[in-house]
Amino acid sequence: MGYQFGYLSLAIWTPIAFGLVLLMFGRDDQARAVRWLALVGSLISFLVTIPLYTGFKLGTAQMQFVEKGAWIERFNVNYHLGVDGISLWFVLLTAFITVIVVIAAWEAITERVNQYMAAFLILSGLMIGVFCALDGMLFYVFFEATLIPMYLIIGIWGGPNKIYAAFKFFLYTLLGSLLMLVALIYLYTKAGGSFDIAAWHQLPLPATAQTLLFFAFFAAFAVKVPMWPVHTWLPDVHVEAPTGGSAVLAAIMLKLGAYGFLRFAMPIAPDAAREWAWLIIALSLIAVIYVGLVAMVQQDMKKLVAYSSVAHMGFVTLGFFIFNDLGIAGGLVQMIAHGFVSGAMFLCIGVLYDRVHSRQIASYGGVVNTMPKFAAFALLFSMANCGLPATAGFVGEWMVILGAVKANFWLGFAAASALIFGAAYTLWMFKRVYLGEIANDDVRGLTDINAREFLMLSLLAIAVLWMGVHPKPFTDVMDASVAQLIQHLAVSKLN
Repeated sequence: MGYQFGYLSLAIWTPIAFGLVLLMFGRDDQARAVRWLALVGSLISFLVTIPLYTGFKLGTAQMQFVEKGAWIERFNVNYHLGVDGISLWFVLLTAFITVIVVIAAWEAITERVNQYMAAFLILSGLMIGVFCALDGMLFYVFFEATLIPMYLIIGIWGGPNKIYAAFKFFLYTLLGSLLMLVALIYLYTKAGGSFDIAAWHQLPLPATAQTLLFFAFFAAFAVKVPMWPVHTWLPDVHVEAPTGGSAVLAAIMLKLGAYGFLRFAMPIAPDAAREWAWLIIALSLIAVIYVGLVAMVQQDMKKLVAYSSVAHMGFVTLGFFIFNDLGIAGGLVQMIAHGFVSGAMFLCIGVLYDRVHSRQIASYGGVVNTMPKFAAFALLFSMANCGLPATAGFVGEWMVILGAVKANFWLGFAAASALIFGAAYTLWMFKRVYLGEIANDDVRGLTDINAREFLMLSLLAIAVLWMGVHPKPFTDVMDASVAQLIQHLAVSKLN
């Protein structure tokens, strides 16, 4: 039977194809056509992901929409795709955020517009590939390939220290991934020359091998999440990256690391995962509490939101390693919610930066007087960042805290107390930037958001409220896959 080209291939290759077409339109007088083509490309790329949700069968942990074809036959590498309840929502989230980022860059990017838009569309396809890959080598290729467009986005359209930030981003994430490559090759030999990830999950591995594999994967994924103490690249990169780059980095790229834990580190080395869970939990709590305190003293808005991302992703890894259904599902929900909320927070900072060209909190004050519509959106996203009930930010954190209390009361207590820091730094920033009297002439001269910015923020506001009020569609999809993962983790894989 011949290879069947399906929805997952469409989701991956549609944005990449549009990105490659955009590279042909290099002249400055073509910028308007490029923007429209990028928007059409991102919308079509999002629309082709919708049948994945509408056609998804609930109540089963099986991989769905599976596509398989030989790729490098000599080494038994396959083009093998599929999604389950763990990965489905990230495909849709990636395509959705790409649409928002294209709208956000409409007026802000005036140089090399075609290359900027192409980089984001190609990056979108590669990240969807990471979430869909069921072949270890295919996963690695997509995982590493995402570095290239992101490196260019930071290095070409970034701030004054963009080259330093781009190098730091590239080197940190590449070094961790080299250990993962060694782990993948070891598993390939152990599985009798197969890169099939599902087969790797069933391998009976000795305790030492599991520990070494677990830490090899940990090296790759902890940097990407990023977990404390390998998080130091993130604030530098966020400060230098253009607004769209920050939004995609926070909303999706950080999720590649957390997703890797669920697909590789935990199911392939379950005994090592249980044995070293205390370490991951400790690092997660440090991220949630200590990094939250670091966020409080930031003077740069982007740096503050970057540190807040580290703290929020700490909740995700904490949820995964308490090994119960509430924790893992809560971690997944928190990843999706963080995608909406942190993306929105960075885009709001971008709206202000486009007008005032400063990210310093001290440059603002009283913005609500001149930009009331915009301030209303900023308030909603700030509340979601604090974890206010009925917003997306609440659901995942609440599930993780409940799961932590179920595992150990003091663990839950420590995680819950960290929410106070989240509220403190977010509301303090909101107060200093938006409330009070107009602080200076820059703020006095501000104009409220235009129709394009209103549309962009409205889409994110709807997503944040919908997920906060009605999280059931999100949790229903992942329930069966989470239950199967927990069952798998409970069975020893020692030979």
